[in-house]
Order: sequence, then structure tokens, then C-alpha cells
Amino acid sequence: MLQIEIDNGSGFCFGVTTAIKKAEEELAQGQTLYCLGDIVHNGMECGRLREMGLITINHDDLRELHDVKVLLRAHGEPPETYELARRNNIEIIDATCPVVLQLQKRIKTQYETGDGQIVIFGKKGHAEVLGLVGQTQSTAIVIESFDEVTTLDFTRDIYLYSQTTKSLDEFHRIIDYIQSHISPEATFKSFDTICRSVANRMPNISQFAAKHDLILFVCGRKSSNGKVLFNECLRVNPNSHLVEDPQEIQPEWLEGIQTVGICGATSTPRWLMEQCRDAILTTINTFNL
Repeated sequence: MLQIEIDNGSGFCFGVTTAIKKAEEELAQGQTLYCLGDIVHNGMECGRLREMGLITINHDDLRELHDVKVLLRAHGEPPETYELARRNNIEIIDATCPVVLQLQKRIKTQYETGDGQIVIFGKKGHAEVLGLVGQTQSTAIVIESFDEVTTLDFTRDIYLYSQTTKSLDEFHRIIDYIQSHISPEATFKSFDTICRSVANRMPNISQFAAKHDLILFVCGRKSSNGKVLFNECLRVNPNSHLVEDPQEIQPEWLEGIQTVGICGATSTPRWLMEQCRDAILTTINTFNL
């Protein structure tokens, strides 16, 4: 008998849960609500909220709107977005994650008080990173990986921060490299701003992936956090597959399998992982696996 386990540590983080709850509360009142960007990097969940009435817009759309309500998702926004909303008489429903909000404030304070290099370890163009860079009048330097640390000027002061969902191990590698190359006359300070509710999922998901014959990682392909966690599953268990929805599950994956583990990213809703479980059970009955 095939055993299926859904990882209790997977699913929405606090910031995403709060953003979705705020959207649902506004939509329940029957009011028009816009969201600046996908509320979460999961197409299925975005579709569910779209059916409830949520309208997703981009920054160009925002410039044309006046006298409406706009929700800012957990990733956060740069100061220019708030200024535009004020000019256009837009009511902001601010669902920026508290961890991201605190990081924005720290970077802004550093920018206003120092003249060194503000370096952000993060994905270029990611919504959260754009919000962080915006605190520095777009002067912050973004490095996506350890390989890019060599591009920094080690004769000048360096203040290093991280996108909240990046790898803790790689962040520490970057710190070690800078410490060993920084000029004696320059100051280096690092600030561990990685969200622990996300970082702690790495060792947990490793253990989860190791104990099952097959891993289904349920995640939107645009999720940065999802890519990191899926790659960890793949490292521990080569028989891991990333799916966005139950329709992507292939019957041949289940042949000869005794246990299946279903897990996901911080942007993966629990209901979607449950749908994948149900799809597996249907497949087993259909193909007599």
C-alpha cells in the first residue's frame, strides 16, 4: 500500500499568509481591490484569488489608477511606489512582511548615515530586492551569488545585507571572502537578514526528502525560495520532481514506489499539496499501480 505524507513544515510563511488574509478580507466586502504584482508566486493561488475578484496590476498600470485600493504584497515596495499612491489618491493596503519592512528600514538608515558600499545578496529584479535597492536611491550593489563577490571594491567600506529568502550557507561564504579580502583601512559589517522561518526549512526539507522514495515538490516556477528548496530536495533525493499543479504528475513516476513525500515552498498553499495527494490516489486506482 502506497504511503503518502504531506510535509507539515511546507506551505505559506507568515508574510504570505497575512497578505492573502488581507486580500480576502477586502474582497469579502465586495470592493474592488488591485494587487501590485502577483500576490504570491503560485499560479493556482493567484487564480483562486482572481476568481474572488482580485485584479493584478503592474507599475505602469498603477500610474494610471486614481482613487482606488491597492494591496502591496509581502515582498515590499520602494519609496517611489508610496509617493505615487499619495499623488494618485490611492489607498494602500500594506501587506509588506514585517521582516522585509525591518530590513528596508535598516538599509535606508545605513544609506542616510554612511558613504560606503551597500551590498545586497539577492536576485536581481526580484520584487523584494527592488524594494530594498529603492531605499538607497538605486545605489546599492546587488550580487546574486558567491561568484559575484569579486566585483566589489575592497578598498572601500562594505555593508552587506541579504534578501530574506536567500541561502544562509552561501551568505556566510560571501562574508568569509569579504573578511579575507577587505583592506585594513576599510570597514566591513554584515547583517544577517535572512528570515529564519525560511532558512530553517532547508535542514527540515532535507530530512523529509531523504525518507521517501519519491518527492513531489509543489511550487510555482517563478518562486526564488521554491527553486532553492527544490534543489535541496534534488540533492538529497534524485527522485524529486517539481510540479505546479496535479495535472503535471506522471503515472510512471509512481511505478515501484512505496512512499511519496509532498512538500513545497513558502508560496505553496496547503490545499494545492492536498490536491496533489488526491491526484496520486486517483492515478493509483486508475492505472492499478
